[in-house]
Order: sequence, then C-alpha cells, then structure tokens
Amino acid sequence: MVNISNEVSRIRYFCTAGYGMDQFVVDEVTRKLAAHDIEQLQGKVLFSSSVHINRVKQLKSVERLFLLMKRDSSLKLPAHANRAKVASVLKSTLIGDLQQWTGAEMTWRRLQGVVSDKKKESEREEQRNEEEEVFGEEIGGDFQIMKKRRKMDGGDDEYVNTRDDVTAENRDQDKTAPQDNQHSSVPLSFRISCKCSGSLSRRLSVQEVSKVLGASLSGKLGWKVDLRNPQIEITVYLRDDHCLLGIPLTRLPLANRCYIKTTGLRSTVAWAMAELAHIQSGFLVLDPMCGVGTILIEAAQEHKLAYFLGLDVDDRQLHKASENVAFAELGDRMHLLKASSTNMPLPSESVDAVVCDLPFGRKFGTKTDMAATMPLILAEMERVLRVGGNLVLLLSPQLSCLLKKILTQPQTGTQESANQQGAQDVTSIPIQRNEPPMGLMTEPRPPLSFLKHQTTLRLSLGTIDGLLHKYIKTHV
Repeated sequence: MVNISNEVSRIRYFCTAGYGMDQFVVDEVTRKLAAHDIEQLQGKVLFSSSVHINRVKQLKSVERLFLLMKRDSSLKLPAHANRAKVASVLKSTLIGDLQQWTGAEMTWRRLQGVVSDKKKESEREEQRNEEEEVFGEEIGGDFQIMKKRRKMDGGDDEYVNTRDDVTAENRDQDKTAPQDNQHSSVPLSFRISCKCSGSLSRRLSVQEVSKVLGASLSGKLGWKVDLRNPQIEITVYLRDDHCLLGIPLTRLPLANRCYIKTTGLRSTVAWAMAELAHIQSGFLVLDPMCGVGTILIEAAQEHKLAYFLGLDVDDRQLHKASENVAFAELGDRMHLLKASSTNMPLPSESVDAVVCDLPFGRKFGTKTDMAATMPLILAEMERVLRVGGNLVLLLSPQLSCLLKKILTQPQTGTQESANQQGAQDVTSIPIQRNEPPMGLMTEPRPPLSFLKHQTTLRLSLGTIDGLLHKYIKTHV
C-alpha cells in the first residue's frame, strides 16, 4: 500500500489566525507537524510539512487552512494605470507560470483523494457489515463458515454465492471511482474569493480581481466558473506588502469544532488558554466560572490524561455545559458543580491549574459588579491553587487595569482600595446579591501576594479585544 505521508511530502500550507494567535500557531505546527520554512505574515502563518493531511486538519489554533498556490511580493501598480494595464499586472502577478497551477491542482486532487478514500472506505465497511448481518440471518450458520473460510483464504469482499455477485460488482465500481475522480483531465468548477486591504483596496475592487483572474483560469486551464457549488475555491489575499493565493482544504473553518454543541468563547482562544496553563497528565484543572464549558472541553480534547472541574452559579449555563460535556463524551473526566467563584467548596491547594474567562462585554456580561467581586474571586483562585500551579485569566482591558491595581495594592486595605479605584475604571451593572453561600471557607481571605506575573497577551475576540494573563503561585 502507498505510504500517503511520503506521497504528499513537502507540501506548502498557509493558515489564517486571529489577532495575537500567530505565535500559538507557530508553536503548534512546529510541535505537532514538525513544520519547517515557517513564515509569519499579519494574521497568517506559512509552513511546510510532510505529515498526513488528516493530522494537519486537526490543528487547534488556526481559523482556516489552505494549500499554498502562490506567495508573491505586493502588486506594483503604476500610479495612473488604466484598466487594461491593471488587468495585465494582475495576470502576470497572480497567474504567472501555469505549471504552478497545474501542480497545485494535482496536489489538491491528491489531498482530496486521501480524505475521500478514507471516508468511502469507512462507508463501505459499514455497508458491508450491514449486508453480512442481513445475509447471515437469511442463510444461518453456513454464513459464519464462509466468513471464516474467506478470512483464511485472504479474501476481501467476495462471497461464494451468486446472490451477491451484483453487490460485489458494485463494490468494485466504488473502489475505482476515486481514481476516476482524481484524473487531472477532468475540468474543475471554481470560484474566486478575494480580500484586499491597505492602499490596494482603494485602487482595486474584489470584483475586478475576481473577474480578471477567473477569465484567465477559464481560458488557460479550461476551468469552469461555478459561483454556487464549485469543486474548488481560489482564495486571494492582497495587501500592500504581499499577495497570497491558496485553496481552502476544508469547507468550514477548523475553528468550528465538531465536538462542541453550544458555542461560547472562541474555540481557538479557549485552546490558547489551555496551552498557557501547561496542563500535565494527572492534573486537576478548574474553571470557576465555566459558562458552557468551552475552555475545559478544549483542554480535555488536548490533554487526555487530565481531569477537569467546572463551577458556575447559573443553572442555564450549567445545563448547556452538561450537554456539551455529554456531546463531547467527556463525562468520565469532567465534572460540573453549582457553586460561587467567590466561595468555592474546595480545599486549599487542591487544583493544579486554574483557567477562567471572567464575563465582560454585552454578550457575555454578568449582573455581578466585577469591580467589587474581583478581589474575592482572585483570592479564592489563589487559595485553591497549589504552589507552582498556573492561573490563566481572560479579561477585558478595563478588568485588566483593575487586576493590576489589585495585585499591586499594599496589603492593608487591599480589597477596599481596589474596589474604590476599580469602580472608576469598570462600568458595571448593579450587584446580584442573592448568590447562595456554597463554599467551605469561613476564615478571612489571604492577601494576593504570591501570584507572580508570567505574561500578558492581547487577542482578538471578534468585535472586541481581550487580554490573556498568566500567573504562577510561588508560596503558600
């Protein structure tokens, strides 16, 4: 059998990443894919890898994955060029050598064949099992004898019975179908997706680029334009400093997780938080405001030998989190509990890592006054975290300012002064005062003096930005 990983070696990819996620992508492709020739552009990472395509599609930090067709410097348009001149520059820069396009087409067909072959093989195996069950019921014990004899003879799908000649013939036709589909002489249907930014966006329209590129590909390669359901999509990124052409390798972004039923925090950011926590085998990881459980589920998918606990006071959020845990089949390693983050029912130094997205913004805001309760929440997080454990927080810029003030306050009057200053920085909604006391802690909370700052990163959350903070607990 052909070794697919060798067959598709030295493939050049690029992927898109949210603002602030570039280094996470570089670290992940280096560690998981043994990637080389890595190049970072704004919001994109280019890399080469010989790892099987199915493993490449399991990247967690990227938004979309592309087969790289062409990477070039910026378009050099004359200052007062007419439309004909602009079209000429577009053709020479974007089309270039046709051998690059035919080579990329062959690689794309091969990669699609690898995925489709695996899917078809699984479907044929399922169909074969169903046929064997029905056939076995009809002819009884003789079927089991034939099945054993077929295995001993090294046979695959042939039954020694004329009743299945048609079925065997259909299966043989299925086996040859992928090869026919991969034949490069079959013209592709395609469409162009273009994004212009910078000064180029003021001189070029995406419609103009798509029209010139589409006409050239149709004329020179014989491809057929299909805007509704194309076989292939050519994505073009044009910026002042570079231009990229690629073919998306998945219909949906990789950031759309198949194992999450109800989405919450952006999955790539949730994964990045788990990475910063440096989770090890046997760890107990806590999210004291877990919401629908996105961070813990991302962490559990990546770290198969760790355990996870989510707390929340909102019954609706816990219900959705419970559905997500069941949907991801993580019930044996992840548990949920209704409890307040200001008074957790956990012993001191009982968890190895704490990850938390403190609610903020219009969509994920809370009725709790975060300026007033944040010192209590941080104190509880530090209390339950063991020495040497990591604390990873996702905060708004306003809450980040409050966090800095809390951790730099003198020990006397820490909470009172932090609340007074934080109220000036954070616009909050009235406090929800009916949270039930569910914790085991009865003594005054200790000062926040043993959380050592490690790093702070700014990430895009879509319409707003968030700040990731990492701390390590140094003493009891």
